[in-house]
Amino acid sequence: MAEKSKVLIIGGTGYIGKFVVEASAKSGHPTFALVRETTVSDPDKGKIVENFKNLGVTIINGDLYDHESLLKAIKQVDVVISTVGAMQLADQVKIIDAIKEAGNIKRFFPSEFGMDVDKINAVEPAKSTFAVKVQIRRAIEAAEIPYTNVSCNYFAGYFLPTLVQPGVTAPPRDKVIIPGDGNVKAVFNEEHDIGTYTIKAIDDPRTLNKTLYIRPLKNTLSFNELVAIWEKLIGKTLEKIYVPEEQILKDIQTSPIPINIILAINHSTFVKGDQTNFEIEPSFGVEASELYPDVKYTTVEEYLGHFV
Repeated sequence: MAEKSKVLIIGGTGYIGKFVVEASAKSGHPTFALVRETTVSDPDKGKIVENFKNLGVTIINGDLYDHESLLKAIKQVDVVISTVGAMQLADQVKIIDAIKEAGNIKRFFPSEFGMDVDKINAVEPAKSTFAVKVQIRRAIEAAEIPYTNVSCNYFAGYFLPTLVQPGVTAPPRDKVIIPGDGNVKAVFNEEHDIGTYTIKAIDDPRTLNKTLYIRPLKNTLSFNELVAIWEKLIGKTLEKIYVPEEQILKDIQTSPIPINIILAINHSTFVKGDQTNFEIEPSFGVEASELYPDVKYTTVEEYLGHFV
């Protein structure tokens, strides 16, 4: 049995980062988290850091913007996973530079964890965010750094508690607003599962220089199918309001941040079909639930069951 790779997570206290850190630690990989001094003293983030320590994670004080601390951290590990937030996506060039200089990294996972940015038709304001991820992909390829992109599409915890209704706080029990005709399929994955699949991929030669798509069959659903599952769970039929594309495009232009971004992502997903309108070809990608059938992932129906 080969030794498990040492893993550094940058952005580990963020939304998806904490699930990746936890999955890495629990799977027995020596796990390191790059954490700023200010993060440790932050009341909320500090609790997350304490939890990491309890899991046996090594906390490295450092910063994406401090090249020496970044380089030093990278030299201690085999794999680097970035889970930085939207505002720091472009700054991942600093990680790429440090990895190139260090020369010891077997695999880099950039902060993707969404839709495949090479295969989308998004409108603004989502388009610009996706474009930054595309630039980072090209920079990694140009630097000839071994990589894996993780495309998990929708975070269940972000979209399912409201049944993809922007601006509400609970799933609807009377009426539901559906973008487009409701027949285009999207993918919803529970965050622990995303962490688990990501860590399984780090030493797997089948995921090298590929995109790992987390697209399990039971979580690949149209909006109409999603609503049908919810109706079955609550034993009630909802009034359905279908919004045509031209109205969605108008709403995107007139809505405030961040609703406009969410609407643009939903347009890309449920009108353009950007999450599922292509086959996963072996030349560029692999599908996680097929590669790792041993992972018992949470289905959308199981997830929605918590809200009944």
